[in-house]
Amino acid sequence: MDTIIDAIASLPQDTLIVAVLYLGLSLLYLLIIPGFVYFYLNSRWYVASSFERAFMYFLMFFFFPGVLLLSPFLNFRPKRRQVNS
Repeated sequence: MDTIIDAIASLPQDTLIVAVLYLGLSLLYLLIIPGFVYFYLNSRWYVASSFERAFMYFLMFFFFPGVLLLSPFLNFRPKRRQVNS
């Protein structure tokens, strides 16, 4: 474990900044923004206008890898309707 820490500490600061930047951007692209896209789609799917629906399709296309990672947790089934009798 100490050798890993020593190896990281011996890297130049520019390399560490780039590595942290890549890690942050990849987390943002693959997990965080697709999570927000999912909640947005889930709340607006049945009431969206045509322009908004095109924007939703764009978001799905642009963040597809992240949405694919989150897909086991996605649920787009319609909510159960209440039947008044």
